[in-house]
Order: sequence, then C-alpha cells, then structure tokens
Amino acid sequence: MSDADLTTLEYRYWLKEIKQRLRQAQVKAAVQVNTALLTFYWELGADIVERQKTAQWGSGFLKQLSADLMTEFPDMKGFSYRNIRSIRQWYLFYSEGVANLATSCGQIAQQAASQLSGLGKLTKVQQPAPQSKWPQLVAKLVKIPWGHNREIISKCKDVTEALYYVDKTLEHNWSRNVLTHQIESGLYQREGKAVTNFAQTLPAPQSDLAQQLIKDPYNFDFLTLTKDYNERELEKALTDHITKFLLELGAGFAYVGRQKGLQVGERDFFLDLLLPHEAALLCRH
Repeated sequence: MSDADLTTLEYRYWLKEIKQRLRQAQVKAAVQVNTALLTFYWELGADIVERQKTAQWGSGFLKQLSADLMTEFPDMKGFSYRNIRSIRQWYLFYSEGVANLATSCGQIAQQAASQLSGLGKLTKVQQPAPQSKWPQLVAKLVKIPWGHNREIISKCKDVTEALYYVDKTLEHNWSRNVLTHQIESGLYQREGKAVTNFAQTLPAPQSDLAQQLIKDPYNFDFLTLTKDYNERELEKALTDHITKFLLELGAGFAYVGRQKGLQVGERDFFLDLLLPHEAALLCRH
C-alpha cells in the first residue's frame, strides 16, 4: 500500500468513522462518570439529612464534614462547604417536593412519591443501591451535569417546573448557559406543558451538553484527575521543590498553599498556587 492510497475517499471515510466512534465512546464514558458522581452526591445528601435528624452533632456539622473530606481528598472540589450545602439542598428539593406533590395532586403524584419513599434507607454510601432500584426521577437527574442540577433547583419554584427543564435539557442537549436563559425567560410558563417521558438516548457527541459532560471539572476531580492533568502534575512538582521554585521567582514571595478555596459571589474558585508577594501585602496597610 502506497502513501498515495491514504488520500482516497475510502481511507477518509474510515478515518471519519473512527473519530465518530471515539467521540461516542467519550460521551458514554463521561455520562457514566457523571452518573456515578451524582449518585454518590444523592446518597451523601440522603445520609446528611438522616444524620441531621438523628445525631446530635451541632450546627457546625456540615463545615466539619467539608473540612474532613477536603483534608482526605484535597484534589476534589466537590467537598467545599458551599457544594456540600448544595448537595443537601438538591436531595431535599426533590424528596420533599415530590412528597408535597403526593399530598396535593392525587394519584399520579402519589405514585411518584412512592418511588422516593424510604430512599434514604436504601442509599447508604457503603452499599449503593443497584441502578435498577433507583426511581426513574433520580436516574434521570444524574444524567445531566452537576452545574445544571444546581442551576435548576436554584431557579425553579417546584419539582414540576424543575423536571420540565431536566427533560428539556436531555431532549435538546442544552449547555448550562442555554438552560439558564430558558429558565430566566420563562419557557415553562410560556409552554405550560406537563413533564413528559425523558429521552433515553445519549447526548449527540457534538452537542453542547456532551462537551460539558466531557470537560466537567467535578467529573475529573471525582476520578482524582483534572481537566488539565499535565498542569496538575506540574503544580505538584513545583510544590515538591517549593524552595528552589521561590528562589527562581525572586525575593519577596511566600508560599501559602495549593488549591486554596476562594468564593466570589456565588461561585467557588480554587487557586492552583497561592504565592503572595510582600509588595502586595504592604499596599494593603
């Protein structure tokens, strides 16, 4: 076979097919990782709510839990105090919301609530329930990224509206920005449609939702990797040789730590390396 044969249509079509299969495999893997992470979040939320009902651990329970988990898993961003509060809120939003629907909306809502009743008893982190045992509602929540879930529960008034946007996100493969725009523009109120069956297919590999699943930093941290794994390796190497690194930077720098949490408004950021300079510190006084 000559090199000239590699320019034929046959080779180009075969190469295109390989690329497509690879992208589909990436999306499938990303969905599986996202599902595992959010299943863990749901179980954690159920455990937190149950412990707060039965244990006398005081008001600082969540902050202590966050500190202990971040000490044990320093490379995971999902254990910040703010995110743990969001995990608890996520679980309560749906478990209490569906229970309220069961009280006020008759038999259909009661069937949905019965799927969730006792879920906290089934969802111990040490013994996760098989996927076939999860209610359909939860099984679909864990198919969209965590950022989408947080956006939905923070902007929707009730479970019916929230599930409408979960459904539409899966149906149309919305990015988080598109989802936010649709919620804020009142799509649910304009269309006034009841929640329909969820889409059963994976996101299209080229869709915005697929790209966000693949690049979601929470998913990478869950695997103890990051979006830019080589960058994290460089960061670790620098901290392992911090004295030499500071001398290379010049006089006046101090090393405070790595992956230091910083909250700006409602968003969490993590500084790779915090290296304040004495000149900056002096300017504050």
